[in-house]
Amino acid sequence: MNAVEVDTISKSYDELKAVDGVSFTIPEGQMYGLLGPNGAGKTSIMRMIMNILIPDSGSIALWGTPFQEQHKNRIGYLPEERGLYPKMRLVDHLQFLGELKGLSAHRAREIAMQWLEKFQLADRAHEKILELSKGLQQKAQFIATILHSPDLLILDEPFSGLDPVNTKFLKDILLELKQGGVTIILSTHLMEQAEKLCEGICLINRGKVILQGTMSEIKQRYSHNAVIVEYSGDGNFISTLPMVKSVNDYGNYMEIRLREDAVPAQLFRALADASIEVRRFEAAETSLNDIFIDLVGEDNHE
Repeated sequence: MNAVEVDTISKSYDELKAVDGVSFTIPEGQMYGLLGPNGAGKTSIMRMIMNILIPDSGSIALWGTPFQEQHKNRIGYLPEERGLYPKMRLVDHLQFLGELKGLSAHRAREIAMQWLEKFQLADRAHEKILELSKGLQQKAQFIATILHSPDLLILDEPFSGLDPVNTKFLKDILLELKQGGVTIILSTHLMEQAEKLCEGICLINRGKVILQGTMSEIKQRYSHNAVIVEYSGDGNFISTLPMVKSVNDYGNYMEIRLREDAVPAQLFRALADASIEVRRFEAAETSLNDIFIDLVGEDNHE
């Protein structure tokens, strides 16, 4: 069964058409990337899935039926703009939110403590939210999102502001939930995370779908003649080589796209004759980040 079926939905705010005929389907148990630049319409789509907003046209089905009241307790939503009551104690706050999702007070508190243990926050359970760091508050918000064991998670920029350690920790939790059968909609600006985590994606720009499908299909469709080079020295000359089409230079690390009639061996020979020291030379898939830039970068550049 499909967890989510979005069929040609549109939504306007006064003269602005925020969502324009968007369709996609998410099978149960899949992690699905809803991607796009700021203002693309992603948040409006997520809110329509949860019935917070009503589409002007089109339809949405959850688990095969239009939105029903009982669906509310099967969904967990993490908004981009976090919202916690700063003067409440952490475990009391989580208990309160669990009760709003249909749990008994005792069960909500019990589950909250289990998650606080897992997130290494048990020793902070009785501190007020305002006494926690921003990173710990983000962890608390995530616990509130999953406390009632939802079947569908809708996460808007879940990695925002997290350091690498906590990003990895959250990623591991998401994979654990997915393996348990939870369907996850992931909206993120971090293309690398979406590329590694999502089985399918829908890329939105200016309210319209410009790319969707499985990651493997998309990679195959947009594969380019790409090479990764790590080096020491002055690599500015690389962009002028005849076999090179474009360069994304990070300084001592380059993502290089070759011309269609070129092969990586030509570039390798050119670098071998140059004055730089090459530490890594690797033929590579085109990254989702490069695909994203190709499709929406110029259109959104001001």
